[in-house]
This record gives sequence, C-alpha cells and structure tokens, in this order.
Amino acid sequence: MKNQKIVVVGAGPGGLSAAMQLAHAGADVTVVERQNYVGGRTSAIEIDGFRFDRGPTFFLYPRVLEEIFQSVGRDLMNEVPMRRLDPQYRLTFGVGGKLDCCPDMDRMDEEIRTLSPHDVGSLRRYMDDNRGKLERFRPILESPFLSPLHLLRSSVLRAAPKVYPWRSLGGELQRYFRDPRLVIAFGFQAKYLGMSPFQCPSLFSILSHLEYEYGVFHPLGGCAAVSEKMAEVAQQLGAKLRLGQEVTGFGFRGKRVTAVDTSQGSLPADAVVINADFSEAMRRMVPDRLRKRWSDKKLAKKRYSCSTFMLYLGIEGSVDLPHHNIHIAKDYDQNLLDIEQRHVLSEDPSFYLQNPCITDPGLAPAGHSVLYVLVPVSHMHPNIDWNRESDPFRERILDRLEQFALPDLRSRIRVEHRITPADWQEQHHIYRGATFNLAHNLGQMLHNRPRNRFEELDGVYLVGGGTHPGSGLPVIYESSRITSKLIRRDLQALA
Repeated sequence: MKNQKIVVVGAGPGGLSAAMQLAHAGADVTVVERQNYVGGRTSAIEIDGFRFDRGPTFFLYPRVLEEIFQSVGRDLMNEVPMRRLDPQYRLTFGVGGKLDCCPDMDRMDEEIRTLSPHDVGSLRRYMDDNRGKLERFRPILESPFLSPLHLLRSSVLRAAPKVYPWRSLGGELQRYFRDPRLVIAFGFQAKYLGMSPFQCPSLFSILSHLEYEYGVFHPLGGCAAVSEKMAEVAQQLGAKLRLGQEVTGFGFRGKRVTAVDTSQGSLPADAVVINADFSEAMRRMVPDRLRKRWSDKKLAKKRYSCSTFMLYLGIEGSVDLPHHNIHIAKDYDQNLLDIEQRHVLSEDPSFYLQNPCITDPGLAPAGHSVLYVLVPVSHMHPNIDWNRESDPFRERILDRLEQFALPDLRSRIRVEHRITPADWQEQHHIYRGATFNLAHNLGQMLHNRPRNRFEELDGVYLVGGGTHPGSGLPVIYESSRITSKLIRRDLQALA
C-alpha cells in the first residue's frame, strides 16, 4: 500500500480508527473533517472549564479497540486510562423500584430479589445462554457481508438457530424474567441502537450480556478522549488531518471515485472511506443518478432510529448519584409509542443522566460538576416543531430531574448547552436527526445494510454506524477493521 492515496471523509471514531490502521499499513492517508474538532458524535463540548461528551458515554467491550491499538503497536489502556464502573449504572422505574446494576452475579441476585424474588437466578441462566450466543455471532460481526451469498457461510448457518427472527428482544427477555421491570432492565440497551426492545431483533440480547460479562468503562476525559487519542496516534503514524474543511463532492471516472472535492480544493484518491452519516452523505456528496439501491427516494423510505434531546449542564457543587443513571417512564410502553409511532413528545419521558465527576472530577472546575442529560425522542417529523417545542421541553425535563433527585437543580446551573433533533440534522448533518443511523431491523442488517465496500461506486468504502455491523462504539470500531482489511486487499490486487 506504499504511497497509495486514501481519503477518509469524517473524523468520527470509525474514520479515525481506519486512518490508524491504513496509515500503519503504509498508505498515504488524509482525513477531512467539516468540524474544527475530531470525534464526530464521539467528541467533547468544552465550555468555561466544563467538559462534556457530546454523544456516547458508555464505553463497552474494549476488546475490539484494544486489538486495533495492538495491531498498530500501541496499548489502548496505557494511551487512554479507563476505570471499570461498579455499579455500572442505576436503573429507576417510574412504577417503583430500582436496581444498582453491577458485574457481580451474587450482588445482582440480591438486587433482583428486591424487585422480584421469583426471578432470582434467571440472570445467571440468561448470561450462560448469551455467552454461547455471542461466540456464535462474533464471526458474523467481524466479517463483511458484501452479497446475499454470504448468508450461506458456515458461521451464519451455525448461528442461525440462535436468531429467532420472529421474536423481539423484549419477547426473548420475557422467556427469562417474569417481572416486566427486569425485561426493561436487560432490554433498554436496545436504545444504544436507537430502537425499542419490542421492535429490536432478539439477537441483540448480547448487548446487556456484554455489559455484565466485560464491564462498563469510563475513559478518563470521557469517550471523546478516545477519539482524540486515535487522531493523535493516526498522525504519529503518518496520517494527515484537515479540520474545518467540508467535503462538497467527489470526482468520478465512470463509477470510480478518483478525487475528493473539499471547500479548500481537490484531493486525489485511490480509495475513499466515508465516515459521515450515511444517508446524509449520499444526498450531499453523490449524484442521485449514480445511486439506484440507495437513491434519495429509497433512502426516504428506509426505517431510521430515534433521535435524542440533549442537555449539558455545568452545575455548582457535587451530586449524590452514581456515574450512570437511567430512569424508565411510568408508562414505558406509551413512551415508546410516542417516540416510534406517534412521533410526539411524551409528557413523562424516560431519560438518562450521567454524573461523571463522581469518577472523573477533572471534567469540571473545582467545586463543580457536569451533568449530561439524554432524552430519547422521535427523529425529525412534521408533528414536532423544535423551534416551538425546545424551550418547553427543556422545562419539562428539568422538572423531571428536580423530582427525580435534584430538587435545587435550576439554581445550581452555571453553564448550559442544548442539542435538539433539528440541531443534529442541521448542524451535524445527520439525516432526520436520527442519531443512531438506519434502524437495526432484520431488513436493514448484514447484506441489506450499506456495505463496507460500497456496492454502488468503485473505490468507495464505508465505516461507522450506517454500515455493517451497525451502531454503537464497539461495532463501529469493528466496521473500521473490516473495511481496512478490504481496502488493503483490494489495493494490493490493483497494484
């Protein structure tokens, strides 16, 4: 790959990870990023000494990124120190009850006993079953799906008995747990994919298994610190980083992309890696006439994840809460319907609250804390006008937080930032503001998802949540590994 030119569009976690691997392989790599910072959604917001993660805050299954760092001669845990959390998070239920979730099965049995004595022991059975399930699915998650014929691989056929395509994640969990609160406790992780557990395929029961088996980590400095370190390592390996440059389109020879056009000129390319939001990147960068499978009309008909309403609060004083807190609405079913089908804002929404300074006090000035608030909401829809709804919804969420555990919250706020679905769409170029990309229903997975070697153009590859294997940091990193291997093989064949 010596001196072969590869342009990476977007400095999100998938693009940065690919840049590391490809630069280490000897390619001439340039990363072009529209924003003036790296990380995409996995970046930092810094205001007056307060530092917030913009997007992901849970760092799960570090094995994938550890192996990528090892492949380029680095040690992830030395480069980005991390702390394993215990408890992993606190779950509270609007109908009553709470769980302090931890990796110790004896302690989890005692937590479960307080909610449902009949369910004690069920988590161990669930973990045992999903341990085998993950082993069967790992080869699928680590391999490209470039054709329907890839469904005939032995790894797929071996995993097929574990799929149960007719069963949702919620339905799968009901086979283990009687108490509906426990079904939610081990199914809310579907929100990492932007989906309801009752719409998400049952195979994603492996998500909660990953948390309990391998831990929930906090990188010091936040998840954004991982992105920043990957950018640093990529540059040390020879990659060039161009921030504040927007990609405006591509140069073509037939259907082969030969150059990347930016706001500051054109870059020749033997291969292009797109790490931008897939649907929005297609609409902005690739002429519709060159896209049949992924035309604008067909993109509009695809299913998309939910979006998120975000509040980033720098407050005075400390907070007596765990690092991660998930509150489940009293009428959870109605909340899910409001998000996914009715496309309205719930009166009583579920929310996630991060209190990271309990683990990492350096994220705020002395005597202060940062709070990160995420509320799952509908992606952009005519039913919701965020110009009108943003301020009232903020007040609703602050009311809920004050009722939840922070009665004097408003008086303690010193810094505030807000992101709505409209902001995700307009400022961050995310199609419909769907922060978790294309939905992960069975019709939009494996070969039915945009492929790592993009099938409609030559010399174009994809990384990130919009391609296989899907959303969530571990699989985004895995997408970069799959794609980097494809590029190395393809360019060597052309050499």
